[in-house]
Amino acid sequence: MRAQGLRRLILPSLLAAAVGSAGCSSRQVRDAGKAASAASAAEQQGAAGTSVPEPDVREASLRIVPEAKTIQFGYDSSYLEPESRAVLKQNAAWLKSRPGLRIQVAGHCDERGTVEYNLALGQRRAQAVRGYYKALGVPAGNIATISYGKEQPLCREPEAGCWGMNRRAETLVAQPR
Repeated sequence: MRAQGLRRLILPSLLAAAVGSAGCSSRQVRDAGKAASAASAAEQQGAAGTSVPEPDVREASLRIVPEAKTIQFGYDSSYLEPESRAVLKQNAAWLKSRPGLRIQVAGHCDERGTVEYNLALGQRRAQAVRGYYKALGVPAGNIATISYGKEQPLCREPEAGCWGMNRRAETLVAQPR
């Protein structure tokens, strides 16, 4: 009886870990590799082997500004499409013209999938944007990331157009202290 109870506790944990690590489609693996390549290139521009910590950005000080456009993602993807890269280049130019500005990239997902999966996907999206900003010359020490998963949808209708609006990364600007 005790072994059966233990099995009920361990089996779901192992299954979740297996799904999280090995359950990726080949597209997810490619997407993660592309995002990692962008982040790696950005890291190489800085000092070799050093990691730049994310800034302390208080949520209450964050706001959306019209100069920092939101980008969308494909289903189950953190890959930056060419259209998104073009928007991020414009965002980066504006951000670089304000070198002391602190930002937070917020990753969001649609309502499908578990809370845990969507939090991880939202973080991959935010990290992909952060890596691209770094590669474009935005100071890494000014960029924080956060994932809201599926917790802050723009649209709540269970349809494809609505889901597409919710798969996004927002660049939020911290008000100066």
